[in-house]
Amino acid sequence: MDGTHAPRDAQEYGTSPYGKGDTERWDTEPDKRPGRTAFQRDRARVLHSAALRRLAGKTQVVTPGTRGLAWDASPRTRLTHSLECAQVGRELGAALGCDPDLVETACLAHDLGHPPFGHNGEQALNDFASDCGGFEGNAQSLRLLTRLEPKRFVRDPRSGDLVSVGLNLTRAALDAATKYPWPRGAHPTDPGSPKFGVYEDDLPVFDWARSGAPGNRTCFEAQVMDWSDDVAYSVHDFEDGLHAGHIDPDRLFAEPERAEIWEVAIGRYVPVDTDPQELADALDRLVAQEWWPHGYDGSAVAQARLKDATSQLIGRFCLAAEAATHAVYGPGRLGRYGAELVVPAEARNECAVLKAVADRYVMQRAEQEAIRADQRIVIAELAAALTARAPEGLEPQFRALFEAATDDRARKRVLVDQIAALTDASARTLHGTLTGVRQTGS
Repeated sequence: MDGTHAPRDAQEYGTSPYGKGDTERWDTEPDKRPGRTAFQRDRARVLHSAALRRLAGKTQVVTPGTRGLAWDASPRTRLTHSLECAQVGRELGAALGCDPDLVETACLAHDLGHPPFGHNGEQALNDFASDCGGFEGNAQSLRLLTRLEPKRFVRDPRSGDLVSVGLNLTRAALDAATKYPWPRGAHPTDPGSPKFGVYEDDLPVFDWARSGAPGNRTCFEAQVMDWSDDVAYSVHDFEDGLHAGHIDPDRLFAEPERAEIWEVAIGRYVPVDTDPQELADALDRLVAQEWWPHGYDGSAVAQARLKDATSQLIGRFCLAAEAATHAVYGPGRLGRYGAELVVPAEARNECAVLKAVADRYVMQRAEQEAIRADQRIVIAELAAALTARAPEGLEPQFRALFEAATDDRARKRVLVDQIAALTDASARTLHGTLTGVRQTGS
């Protein structure tokens, strides 16, 4: 996203960055109601999906219901994060000339594939799936959109069976929701990276969605979605940490505290060769703002000031990307592969500092590590129990897929799909049912 790629010839799309092929669906279907655009239909399908509703029961950073949170902080879930990401992405995308419904669809869909217990559950499930293609939340999102979420079925011409094509979104919507457009082990610069966007089983629809894409470049809308995700979770995790009493803004001035924050940030949120002084300058720029929350006591006035700071931060990060991108590509409509999102280094460093602060003071608390260890055990034991007892324990949808699977690898992928579909609470319930161990943790 460095802005080095020249825009497409403006005559290719005229005043719009979208062509007829962008609105095609895997399975052609008629409009149910005249007047809606293809991308409005995509947005509605994701918004009404069961997969999106399930995100209400999946951990974002702090596990919902965790005891000890000050002032009943009601931390964000994957659903509230996705809705907030969608609002940020819709407005930023519209300001850059993207179709706002298309960007919002990508933002709503970007976390659909995350399993119970957040990234912690993702790591545990990847261990279980290591011999059947691994697990990656982004690849699982594509699988949900194109296969698992029951919405549209077609008749297989070979077997005559009805086969799900998921939500049957447009080509552009699937591409916009693909943050990592390559399969496992094919990262363009780091073959060992755990990040990928498609399982081997789903390559046919992935290749269709990526038809005409230049190599492994992400489309412009996916870049807007990715930055909106970064903005939303960095700002809101920081807000949640303050609201819950885990982050004390005064500690961000102490040099020993700062050194720990830079240690968390470098290699995780910024490149390993980043000069810590760049991060110090980023934090200094933020704390120098008149709206920066220098204290928080939970009062109504403090809550309002914190909410204002949240809004200021989101606006700051989005306006920086908007201005820098228009400076390179001009004021016209941008989309698909006609541009690259340009995010200034200063904005990226400020965003990274917020992530590192939340990581250091919220995610690295001792009680959180104890919770995460317990969550990993739940996933591992649940996977082992399902392996031994399936199809017992599987929901009807996954039971049918398990019974139709042709080999052990395919059957194991069904078990992965089942576990990934569970909420935090339903994972614990099913674990207790299959193992006889009563779960009392969060």
